[in-house]
Amino acid sequence: MMRAYKFLMRPTVGQAAALTGMLADHCSLYNGALQERRDAYRHISKTSIKYGMQSAQLKEIRAFDPERQGRWSFSSQQATLRRLDKAFAAFFRRIKSGDTPGYPRFRGVNWFDTVEFPKDGDGCRWDSTPHDPVTRVRLQGVGHVKVHQHRPVAGNVKTISVKREGRRWFVILTVEQPRPEPLPTTGSRVGIDMGIANFLADSGGEFVPNPRHGRSNADRLAAAQQDLSRFPRVGRDMRTGNHRRAVERVAKLHGKVRRRRLDHAHKTALGLVREHDFIAHEDLKIRNMVRSAAPRPDPGTPGSFLPNGAAAKTGLNRSIADAGWGVFLTILHAKAESAGREVIAVDPRNTSRRCPECGHTAMENRPTQEKFHCQQCGHQAHADTVGAINVLRAGLVRRNAQSA
Repeated sequence: MMRAYKFLMRPTVGQAAALTGMLADHCSLYNGALQERRDAYRHISKTSIKYGMQSAQLKEIRAFDPERQGRWSFSSQQATLRRLDKAFAAFFRRIKSGDTPGYPRFRGVNWFDTVEFPKDGDGCRWDSTPHDPVTRVRLQGVGHVKVHQHRPVAGNVKTISVKREGRRWFVILTVEQPRPEPLPTTGSRVGIDMGIANFLADSGGEFVPNPRHGRSNADRLAAAQQDLSRFPRVGRDMRTGNHRRAVERVAKLHGKVRRRRLDHAHKTALGLVREHDFIAHEDLKIRNMVRSAAPRPDPGTPGSFLPNGAAAKTGLNRSIADAGWGVFLTILHAKAESAGREVIAVDPRNTSRRCPECGHTAMENRPTQEKFHCQQCGHQAHADTVGAINVLRAGLVRRNAQSA
C-alpha cells in the first residue's frame, strides 16, 4: 500500500532562494506549455498538443535557457508537464459528463507551490540513515537541505515533492510499504451522523463536539485581511516590507486553522478506528450542500428579485466548510484501510426522519434541530442519535447485500 509522509524542511537563506527560483521556473514552464496548447488550438486549425509532444521539446528548452530551465531536474519538469496534461484531461472529462468545464488557467507565482520528483534518485535523493541525527534531502540545483524528520519512514520511497506553505517549506514522500497487520477485532459496530452543532453523533448516543476552528479565529483573520486590503494588488517582487508582512500574517492564520482542523480530524478518526470494526457514515455530497442560494426573480417586477435566504445559506455554507467533513471522511477511510476495518457510506436521505422503533418516516418527526419525536409511536430521542442509528442499520443492510 502507498503512504505519504510530510516533513518540515530547514533550508538556509541561499537554499530558500533556490527553492523559490525552482518554483518560479516550473511555473513559467507550466504557463508556457499552456499557452502553446491554446495557440495551437486557436490558430493552427484546432490542433491538439499532447504531453508527448511537449516533453520532446524539453531538451531544446533546457539548451536555449540553461540559467532558468537547464539547472533543474529533467524528470521534475516532465512531472510539471504531466500536471498540465492531467488538468486538460479533467477538463475534457467534465465536458463529456455535462459538468462545468473549468478550462485550465495560467498560474501566478503565488499559486504554484509544488514541484514533484517522480522517482527517488532522479534529480532528488532522500538521505536518511538510522544513526545520523540529521536527515537531508538532496535536490538538483538546490543542494542538501536539512529536514526535521519527526518520525521514521517505513518502506520504499517512490516519489518526492517539495511544497511551499507561506514561509515554510515541506518535503512530501510517497512510500510503498507492505500492508500492516490489522488491529485486533472489538466486535463493535457504529453509525455516525455528521453535523454542525456537534461534529458527529454515533449510534451509541455519544457526541463529538464541533471545535469550530474557523469561527474562533474569525475576528483575528478579519482584522488581518482588512490590513492586507489596504495595499494595492501587485506582484510578489513589487511588495513593500509591510505588504509582505501583511500577506504572511493572513497566511499564518489560515495555516493555523488548517492544521488544527486536520489534527482534530486525525484524532477523531483514529478513535473510531480503534474502537469499532465496522463504521457506517452518510454519503454526503458536500459540494452540492455548499452551493449558493439560487436567485428568485420577482414575476411582478422585471429586474428585481425576491428574498431567497442567501445570508442564512452563506452562514450555513461557512459552518459546513469550517467543520471539514470531507477531510475527516478521507482520513477515516485511509486509517480504516490500514487497520483492517470496514467503512461503508450510505444514502443520507430521511435518516433523521425515520423512527428507529416503528420505521415511520415523516418530516414532522423532527420538530426541532435536536429533538426527534415520532408522531406514530411517540419515541423520543436526540435527532442526531436517531440519524446515526439509521445510518448503521442501512450500512449493515448494504454490507449484507454486497456479501450475498
